[in-house]
Amino acid sequence: MTRRRPGPPRRQTLIGLWLLLSGVSLLGGALFALWLDGLLAPEGLARGALWAGSFSGGGTIFLVGLILERRLFMPLRHLQVQLARLVANPDAVDDYPPEGWLRGLGPDLVRIREAWRDDRARLGNARAEGARSAARIRQELEALLQVLDTPLLLCDRHRRLLLFNPAAEALFADAPGLGLGKRLDTLLPAASLQEALRQLPEDATPRDVLVPCGERWLRATLRRIPESQGETLLTLVDATASWHNELGAGAALAELLPALRRHGAGLTSAADALGHLRGTDNDALRQRLSGVVEEEGRGLAEGLERLGETLDAQQRRAERLSPLWSNDLWAGLVERLPAGGPTLTPIGMPAWLKGDAPVLLEALHRLLTRLAERTGETRFDGEVCLGNQRAYLDLCWQGAALSERELSAWRGERLEALPLAPTLGEVLRQHASDAWSLADEDGVHARLRLPLPALERVGAPRPAPPPRPEFHDFGIAELPPPDAELAARPLRALEIVACDTETTGLELRRGDRVISIGACRIVNARLLASETFDLLIDPGRPIPPASTAIHGLTDADVTGAPPAAVALPRFRDYVGDAVLLAHNAAFDLLALQPSDGGVSLDMPVLDSLLISRGLDPSLDGHDLDSLAERYGLAFPPGSRHTALGDARVTAELWLALLPRLEARGIDTLAAVLALQASAFDREDASAS
Repeated sequence: MTRRRPGPPRRQTLIGLWLLLSGVSLLGGALFALWLDGLLAPEGLARGALWAGSFSGGGTIFLVGLILERRLFMPLRHLQVQLARLVANPDAVDDYPPEGWLRGLGPDLVRIREAWRDDRARLGNARAEGARSAARIRQELEALLQVLDTPLLLCDRHRRLLLFNPAAEALFADAPGLGLGKRLDTLLPAASLQEALRQLPEDATPRDVLVPCGERWLRATLRRIPESQGETLLTLVDATASWHNELGAGAALAELLPALRRHGAGLTSAADALGHLRGTDNDALRQRLSGVVEEEGRGLAEGLERLGETLDAQQRRAERLSPLWSNDLWAGLVERLPAGGPTLTPIGMPAWLKGDAPVLLEALHRLLTRLAERTGETRFDGEVCLGNQRAYLDLCWQGAALSERELSAWRGERLEALPLAPTLGEVLRQHASDAWSLADEDGVHARLRLPLPALERVGAPRPAPPPRPEFHDFGIAELPPPDAELAARPLRALEIVACDTETTGLELRRGDRVISIGACRIVNARLLASETFDLLIDPGRPIPPASTAIHGLTDADVTGAPPAAVALPRFRDYVGDAVLLAHNAAFDLLALQPSDGGVSLDMPVLDSLLISRGLDPSLDGHDLDSLAERYGLAFPPGSRHTALGDARVTAELWLALLPRLEARGIDTLAAVLALQASAFDREDASAS
């Protein structure tokens, strides 16, 4: 059970005690006066003095209390409000001077306020001066990202998105998992991508991986940012279309080959028949066979022409194969091998070649697995041998060479991990390659050879240039890891979603339903202007006029809107791993978690109403309007009692409360949760 935070007694308690004491004293005085009056039976002035003396105690208590309330206690409460306003909003102009016996503190308070404002102004100027160059670079970077056609994502070491460009936004237009601070595995949950990220080299060496994304396959190039805090850059290409093109070429060849064989067989048969007609006089049959030879020859010529066009087109497509450094390819293959399985040792001179890295890695992994099963060997060597415009990729082992029959069976195996599950033979044809096995001259070793297009480039890849010192504000990367103890997370490092709801009424347990959800996101103690969630919901029941009078929403406004079963999961996706913030959160939580909604909000929840109560237990008025007025917050015209408008003011209220919390040493999530728990059972009739 949370222990209540000690604090001064509430104003109502003090006033009650004062009035009770005064009443008891006056009553006691009256009884005492009656007793003396009956006992002594005074007359005239003596009787008046007796009654006045009997009431003097109670009257003194009442008058002293009244003076203290007007001259001391009330000014103290006003001073508390002024200090709270000064902490939350030092630039507020409507200052109130001290009153009563505290009036003498006025000049000192003015001096403290002005000194504080001067310090803030100097600090602000210093920050502006220091950030001017960074802002210019940021603008240039953002301008570059705006025009960059390649979708790119940047995530921190905890795989939370730090940056994405408009091309990425267009690529994931229908994906709710795209957003600053959201986790990459929510957007792209493929296990292959997560595994590649875990094994990504720290020296900026790129790795390619094919990632499923709904109906599409994305080719992702991963690269660790050197000398960073573990940030990773992902560039994405939709590979689905290219795969259809590759398979289209294969299908064209598969269609051409039977026709060529048929024309060739017909031509051979006709030529043989003509040979048997030599020395005979059967001119009609000779002419007919000559016609067949001419027709089949013409068909063969046309088929060869189409074959040439297909091969040219395939060759042009093959130009899209990217340059690969063989050591990178071997390293990628080694990373895929399971623990306790076959091992691969790259040997010989590395070389450049051209290939589709993700596809080649999957094909080589399948071949190495089959080789281990076939030969019983667990240790293999990988070697690249340069030929005439070819680089031979060899898998070597100790033993005999494979038969063509075995290889033919392997070529027909499908690689299910790749889009459209092509066969191994189709992958080899994509690279204008094949596979064969041969024995080494030492009579001990054998190898499986794959020829690939070679590059004239020589030498190892250049080392990655050192990164620029700083070119953007990636403060999200400083957030603690999601798997760390959430309670110890600093308040300024929290990712918070402030939300508010509008409903058909206040009786949520008796059938009233949510009709609007508004939310905005706070990251690193900054309210992100564009990260908002604003959605109308069809409640499936009429909206009472009394509710419409408050929020202005009618049945026509929610007609066609998604029902709660659709809207609430969207909101849950928007929240992600953030902490939820609401004013009078219990009501919003009840609205967001109806019995048939299928959504569970199991994250920590902050309630700005309870936090305000915990900070100022002796003050009245913790409703959103009173707090907005107290901290100098303003509702844009027409936004009060709209879900998004109230959510934004709630977010600004949190930012106003934040420095006051920190000033009291409440700087972690656990501490603020304890504070709001201590205020949970306090009564505040004015809160709403």
